[in-house]
Amino acid sequence: MAIRIRPLAMRLAVLLLPSLIVLVSVGLTASIAAAVQERSVRTATGERVQDVARTLAGLSQVRGALQRAEAEGSSAGRERATSELQPLADVIERASGVEFVVITDAAGIRITHPTAAERGEPVSTDNSAVLAGEEFLGTETGTLGSTLRAKVPVRDGADRVIGTLSVGILEARIAADRDEALRQLLPWALGALVLGTLASSLLAAALERRFRRLDGAAREHERLRRTATALREQSHEFSTRLHVIHGLVSHGDTREALAYIDGVTPVLTGSHDESLSGQPLLRATIEALRAELGALGARLETEIDVVDEVDEEVLLVAANLCRNGGEAGATLVRFALAQSGDRLRGSVDDDGPGIDPREAERIFAVGYTSKPDPTGTGRGLGLDLVRRAVAARHGTIELGGSERGGARFAFEMAVRR
Repeated sequence: MAIRIRPLAMRLAVLLLPSLIVLVSVGLTASIAAAVQERSVRTATGERVQDVARTLAGLSQVRGALQRAEAEGSSAGRERATSELQPLADVIERASGVEFVVITDAAGIRITHPTAAERGEPVSTDNSAVLAGEEFLGTETGTLGSTLRAKVPVRDGADRVIGTLSVGILEARIAADRDEALRQLLPWALGALVLGTLASSLLAAALERRFRRLDGAAREHERLRRTATALREQSHEFSTRLHVIHGLVSHGDTREALAYIDGVTPVLTGSHDESLSGQPLLRATIEALRAELGALGARLETEIDVVDEVDEEVLLVAANLCRNGGEAGATLVRFALAQSGDRLRGSVDDDGPGIDPREAERIFAVGYTSKPDPTGTGRGLGLDLVRRAVAARHGTIELGGSERGGARFAFEMAVRR
């Protein structure tokens, strides 16, 4: 059982492997592309908020307002800075698509904020590093929610930190941008999956056809091997029996030879055809065929018009064709043979079921048979022998329909000299 399962499992693995490779490749590629796309969106967003923050921190308007608020040192000074800088922050928010622009003084008190109530209040996140002169880029949660934000220090002409500038975009918007990018990528991934699956299916179909051809060739090879083995055994046995018969006949023991032959293969005797007295081999063959076909329920008719003695190759052709008709279920088989100069023309007609035209091209192939093979050693050798015998004598053989409703084989071959 294991010998049968292993090739089947290997065959399934080979057939499914291309599709599996496509699925894994497309899935892995899509995952990598999604990760790269997400990283690209986040990187681009981070660069955008940093650029906006750095640009605003360098504006003289921002610096001047913070310096004046610091000089006054009162809430009124911060309110005047707010009235000057908030319109600028609103314009920048709309123009750059950021969520907020928050400017604080050196104490961390908001000068600008999208929500009016938050202005003049301390920032909700830690700004100590920025007030110490460092820049910050990262995600923090403030009054508007989780945002990716850039914080930069605002410096005066003496490079002293006089405030901070924070620009941010909601993480929810970044996720939406990422999802939109992935939606645009999805059709390409699906297209690659469909094309890859189609290509792998075609490859699997080609491999399956190849497997079937190999299976068929293996079965044919095994059948031919069994046939060859059986033929060798039969040939050896037949050669031994011929030596026995030769020994009996050569010593004049004719009665014993006939008894030995009848013991090996019972011979059905038929009527004698005295018109073929000059053709002993042909007469014996026809008598044997009449007896053999009679046992199959068929009658043999003959029409012979030859001058030279008919040799065994011609009789091999005639015997196989007549026997084929009887085994196919015919009740009447007619064999005709005529000589014209150095050519022999013969035909075998029957009233059997005939031969399917779709099988006509294969009928002379070795191993072809429409009859069951209970022995398992192979059938379908007779017509191949007929084809080769006719070809060896520079002849031809054709298959057609008989007027009697069955098959008709017509052949022509040279007379042996």
